[in-house]
Amino acid sequence: MNANKPSDWDGNGSNAERGFASYDGRKLVYIRPILASDVIGDLQDEYGDMDVQIDAEATLYSVHDEDGERLALVGDRELAFAAARQYEMTPVSVH
Repeated sequence: MNANKPSDWDGNGSNAERGFASYDGRKLVYIRPILASDVIGDLQDEYGDMDVQIDAEATLYSVHDEDGERLALVGDRELAFAAARQYEMTPVSVH
């Protein structure tokens, strides 16, 4: 996973300044299911270790900005939506 957490999560600046699409004044983020096996390499540190154990067949939920950059991986769909709203984003589901 991209370890660089975008500064946009801090809530500073307007949506237009940050380059996010917006709905009702809030930036849009897209949430889609993804298999853990598809991102397992992104979850490992430089030694191939992981802090948490995740079944390779588990479904995770990936949160993306309008350009497709992954902002977060979450283990639960409802939590992904709640986290986006907590950061004043409008989450939408992508199938």
